[in-house]
Amino acid sequence: MLNKLYLSAMTCVLAGAAAAAEPVKIGFITTLSTPAGYIGEDLRDGFLLAVKQGGGKLGGIPVELVVEDDGLKPANAKQAADRLVQSGVRLYTGVNFSNVLAAVVPSVTKAGYFYVSANPGPSIFAGEKCDPNYFVASYQNDAYHTAGGVAANELGFKRVVALAPNYQAGRDAIAGFKRTFKGELLAEVYTKLDQSDFSVEIARIRSLAPDAIYQFHPGGAGINFAKQYGNAGLGKSIPMVMPGFSMDARMLSATGSASEGFYTTGIWSVAMDNPASQKFVQDFKSAYGRIPTDYAMQAYDTAQWIASGLKAAGGDLAKADAFRTALRKADFQSLRGKFALNTNQHPIQDLYLMRIEKGADGELAPKVVRKIVSDDRDSYAANCKMPS
Repeated sequence: MLNKLYLSAMTCVLAGAAAAAEPVKIGFITTLSTPAGYIGEDLRDGFLLAVKQGGGKLGGIPVELVVEDDGLKPANAKQAADRLVQSGVRLYTGVNFSNVLAAVVPSVTKAGYFYVSANPGPSIFAGEKCDPNYFVASYQNDAYHTAGGVAANELGFKRVVALAPNYQAGRDAIAGFKRTFKGELLAEVYTKLDQSDFSVEIARIRSLAPDAIYQFHPGGAGINFAKQYGNAGLGKSIPMVMPGFSMDARMLSATGSASEGFYTTGIWSVAMDNPASQKFVQDFKSAYGRIPTDYAMQAYDTAQWIASGLKAAGGDLAKADAFRTALRKADFQSLRGKFALNTNQHPIQDLYLMRIEKGADGELAPKVVRKIVSDDRDSYAANCKMPS
């Protein structure tokens, strides 16, 4: 009888140990197909770099990434999220487009699970629909664009045309630019999200003859826009200001010399001189054979932030309060340097003006001109009544 009890007890101990060794599953829903697929690749690879450096762990906790390609379709992403929620996955990240994120986050938070965003989401999630289980590691959608308005002012541009795709992030982009730009906005031009031919828009810019344009087009659309703008000869006569993710490292290599002299705004650049950032750039290049984009940096930071939460909760996401409290402390080393959390669980951080120039190696890269916004806080936090 004693032997049976001993064996039974040992079975329970071993079962408990096996359960403890089970990795924490992280639902990583992102865009890996379509011309915007490289964005999802950089998000995934930036996150995975942090996991690999931790020996398959984050914060000492074994993790498993469950990767889903949403194909840039909100319905696909929602189906993936619902399926993973039903299977008990408690933690999510990876989505890179606001309209897709809008379909995913409610499924996750309604279940009482966590979403830690590596890329910004709809402005309403920063305001009246903020949620205690929704955190953002990157920035609020307007941040780069309000910095764009500041940059246009400092560069002396008085008459500007603004262009962006007609979806939530695009509308947020122009709204953010208008919030800080002090000159005359000659036109707001909204394009299709998957547009490839911008000849009509470029002809309109030429006819309006602005001092500069402000444009936001991510991924393949941004590559096509920059190429066509340069080929039309406007790059030399009408300067362009844009968020950093409208001319990231992958886009620079695809557009060639067309983007030289353009201005960008952002929270980070491969040219940042802090040691952690420099090491990340080299490690990413060694691991993947390419220069990291802002997306890769943001995903790496997201992984490090999640690591702090997993460590505090002992890898048990059922301990939601412990995980949430740790995330709110934002106790991790961000590659961008300064990082704190606002009341709506979006970052407080600095933003910079950069100019795309040739380096000593002859390659184009965004060089930091100067810091233009200190301790940026988004305007939507005032509308966030965060439940405890």
